[in-house]
Amino acid sequence: MTCTEAYKEHIEYTFNAFCRVVIHYDPSDEELSALRIKARKLARRYNSTDEDNWETLNEILKELVPNRGEGTFFQAPVYFDYGCFTTFGKNCGANFNFTVLDCAPVKIGDNVMFGPNCTLAAPMHPLCPKERNVRTRENGELYNLEYARGNADA
Repeated sequence: MTCTEAYKEHIEYTFNAFCRVVIHYDPSDEELSALRIKARKLARRYNSTDEDNWETLNEILKELVPNRGEGTFFQAPVYFDYGCFTTFGKNCGANFNFTVLDCAPVKIGDNVMFGPNCTLAAPMHPLCPKERNVRTRENGELYNLEYARGNADA
């Protein structure tokens, strides 16, 4: 068993109530790269829009995070790897510097609020140096943890 396999087994055992290991993905994939660039451009637009310009902010959010419930809003700045792999329930919110690395599904229930400088990070990089070095690995794949947070009022 490799170090990564052992670690993945440990992660599955330890964090089973919160997340699960997701199939490997290749961040250099052309389609994923295009989605990532699109999300970063939208986030820059969102972050540079005045906070009293609700209509524009909501239009940007519709495209950046299409899977969000009514009443969900973020205080800029925000950062998403993809945005389209994140789902928010109703009435969610995040304070300044909210970052979501959604290279695996991120699912947030209703009425969940995030304080300032919060990061939801799905990527898991190999911990063993030999497996971590992308220049010497056979492929550029990484693995991720799916993140899920239920309703805050549950």
